[in-house]
This record gives sequence, C-alpha cells and structure tokens, in this order.
Amino acid sequence: MTAPGAARPGEPRIVERVPRLAGAFLIAALAAGIAGDAGAKVFYSMDEALQLVFPDASTIEEETLSLSEPEVHQVESLARARLESRRIPVHIGKHDQKVLGYAMVDVHVVRTQPEAVLVVLGPDGMVASTILLAFGEPLDYLPPGRWLRQFDRKTLSPDLALGQGIAAITGATLSAYGITDSVRRALAVYQVMLAAKHR
Repeated sequence: MTAPGAARPGEPRIVERVPRLAGAFLIAALAAGIAGDAGAKVFYSMDEALQLVFPDASTIEEETLSLSEPEVHQVESLARARLESRRIPVHIGKHDQKVLGYAMVDVHVVRTQPEAVLVVLGPDGMVASTILLAFGEPLDYLPPGRWLRQFDRKTLSPDLALGQGIAAITGATLSAYGITDSVRRALAVYQVMLAAKHR
C-alpha cells in the first residue's frame, strides 16, 4: 500500500523547495561533510520515505552501526567505494518484532552538489527499492524512476556496476555512478554488519 499522494517507490516528486536541506537529510548531509545547498530539491522527507517503503511496519527503529577500522576496510573492499563515515544510521522496519527490512541513507556529491539516496534492503539482504530523497544538481541530470528500479532484487555481485548489470543513462552518468555506489555500499554494510542476524 502506498502512502497517500506518494509516487511509486523510486519515482521522484518534488514536495518542497527549501533554502537549506531539511530534517533527516540535512543531518545526513552534515554527517557526510556536505553543506546544504540553496537549490537542492527535496522529493521526500525521511518520514514520508519510511512510510512509503515500510507500509506494513508496526514500528520503525533507528540503529547506528559503529564500524571498526577492519570493518570499514571490509565494507569498502566489497563495495568498491569509499565510506564517508564509520557511523551508519539504519532504519529497521518491523512488524510484531519481525524484521521487514533495512533502510540506509547515502549522501554523496554528484558533480558539485549532493544527492541523497535511500537504499532499502529486505531482511535477506536483497534490494527492495532505491529512492532519491533529495538532489542538488539541475533536474536534467536526474535519473528517472524506471532506471532506479533496475536495482530491485539485486544483491552484491560483480556485475552490479554501471554498463554491466546496470544500464548506463545518457546525460546523467555521474548521478548513475553515484547511485550505483550508494547501493553497493548499503549491500556491503548489510553483508558485513547485519547478515549474521538472519542466518
């Protein structure tokens, strides 16, 4: 069931224009060392996004994973991408204490401005959805929702890369690379820090 007025998971929509990035996205951006930008487009607040991706959850808990130096190296090696922080906030959707999935925000710079991506994984570590929360670059560089849905049901495999298992996109190459890295980071964090809980 989709939240009232919400687009399908992965479909961007502009809900507000703000002079500085708001709410959870601002916190995430600051944590990643990225300053808010006056032209950033916010598509979903964190609350809206979590309601959209966990419609059946009775609770949504937030846990911050603190990675050791070896765990950081392990995640970066698996992801083939750099982590911005050792502390990874994870939102865990649950229904009657049963884990429905994990949602992680990844914030990174595309060209000169940030984008924030919410990567949602099922309890088995498979990608459930990928949603853009905010985008600082011109909308011409914004990948469409149908492109984001390529990540659905993906796992951390060698072909999870642009031009291989993920189709390249003309005019938004840097955004596509950034989002692909976001998904790989989330999958690597799951594999190193969360998978053991579901064995």
